[in-house]
Amino acid sequence: MKAGINEFLEALKARTPGEREFHQAVQEVVESVWDVYQKNPRYQKAKILERIVEPERTIIFRVPWIDDRGEVQVNRGFRVEFNSAIGPYKGGLRFHPTVTLSVLKFLGFEQTFKNSLTTLPMGGGKGGSDFSPKGKSDNEIMRFCQSFMSELYRHIGPNTDVPAGDIGVGGREIGFLFGQYKRLRNEFTGVLTGKGIGWGGSLIRPEATGFGSVYFVQHMLNTLGKEIEGKTFSVSGFGNVAWGAILKINELGGKVVTISGPDGYIYDADGIKGEKVNYLLELRASNNDIVQPYAEEFGAQFIAGKKPWECAVDIAIPCATENEVNLEDAKMLVKNGCFLVAETSNMGCTAEAVTYLTEAITFAPGKAVNAGGVAVSGLEMSQNSIRMNWPKEEVDMYLHRIMKEIHDTCVKYGKTGNKVNYVVGANIGGFVKVADAMLAQGVV
Repeated sequence: MKAGINEFLEALKARTPGEREFHQAVQEVVESVWDVYQKNPRYQKAKILERIVEPERTIIFRVPWIDDRGEVQVNRGFRVEFNSAIGPYKGGLRFHPTVTLSVLKFLGFEQTFKNSLTTLPMGGGKGGSDFSPKGKSDNEIMRFCQSFMSELYRHIGPNTDVPAGDIGVGGREIGFLFGQYKRLRNEFTGVLTGKGIGWGGSLIRPEATGFGSVYFVQHMLNTLGKEIEGKTFSVSGFGNVAWGAILKINELGGKVVTISGPDGYIYDADGIKGEKVNYLLELRASNNDIVQPYAEEFGAQFIAGKKPWECAVDIAIPCATENEVNLEDAKMLVKNGCFLVAETSNMGCTAEAVTYLTEAITFAPGKAVNAGGVAVSGLEMSQNSIRMNWPKEEVDMYLHRIMKEIHDTCVKYGKTGNKVNYVVGANIGGFVKVADAMLAQGVV
């Protein structure tokens, strides 16, 4: 089996040299689904695996814009439309200097299976630019977004490709992008998700990824005969995802003791709750990308230049960025008593860390844990289609139901004896649905 996997991966790497992040994402999925693929001659005859790792369409374009000094700037824009077998392409836009084709292909590939797991009719895609909103004026960001959408609008639509926000793309950027799309197409449609409530958005969308991850953890704990109440949590990041997770953990009786940023991490032994949670929104709005001011505001401990995984906690929820937990971090978590890791950032753990955590404790991958964000984006699409807004309680009910169904799928495909391998369960569950749809639609 290993020889066949290696041969497949080596051929992929030869076709896509230098795309390290994409190769890592593909390897994880291929290793999980290889047995299923080999046992299904229809998959092999239709070359499902060879086709599923190739994007249906990759769009790369220049984005010229004028800064506040009147100087012309040029960035690069991308949209990777990965797979539309079960619905229109769906996935966020990321504006960050680290954006490359490899990063977006990894994210679009992951998104395909994540969206499949949600049970909603959404394909996988991802896009963005190497533009950074940090330090830019509102007018500069508006001009960039308008230029970016002046090309992207040709390739998207409510039944074709529905982008959303991601790192560097929040409510402000979605507003500018939507306004330009509306101007160019002369139509008001649900072409973007993450919109403002007053113009087509959905309630609890900002909290959805964090809420969903905690719902998933709740179901993981239930399979272990445990509950959230009384457990201590380490959370990384301090943006919308971490904020949503902290809100829900507090509501269910857990205690969060860490947040983090590029400058280091905060350890708050009393727990991040009440006005401290609201302060995270102020911290994010400051656009400084650092967490040290939290320590100054609330008298908590700030540890510069380190990650929060050295703290003794019951459960860890990485919420920041890819590969933020390496093998050394994973071993430190387990050594200090952590018994569950729920990856909420996209590919938040290195491959070595995933292997170790899966064997040592209970671990679940991002494509399952963080699907709450895209699930509520899908619910926003539904609301746009029927020109209605559902109340918060109804959206939350659907979100909770979807996260339970994702967990059930992981258990169905990943349970061996008394242990659930959530990585295998999520990958096979997401893959089978997409593969069967591709079979039904022929060689396209």
